[in-house]
Amino acid sequence: MPKKVICRKYKEELDGMDKPPFPGTKGEDLFNNVSQRAWDEWLEHQKMLINEGQLNLADRESRNWLNEQMELFLSGEDYAKPSGYRPAE
Repeated sequence: MPKKVICRKYKEELDGMDKPPFPGTKGEDLFNNVSQRAWDEWLEHQKMLINEGQLNLADRESRNWLNEQMELFLSGEDYAKPSGYRPAE
């Protein structure tokens, strides 16, 4: 049975992740405060941002921007969306 977390994005108790998504304190913070649902949604949104924005992840500035967007997305704040983006209903 997955552990429960109070999800930072959804502000409710949901199933947590099986393991931290990254090593270190950042990964532990996400593991303890972000639901699997929110993380899966971020991974899909991240793919759109990378593909539509043609981001070069070898570029530090692009990686930093993507990390900022992750924080905004997972905190339930306003985040970048690709041109013409319409959320699924």
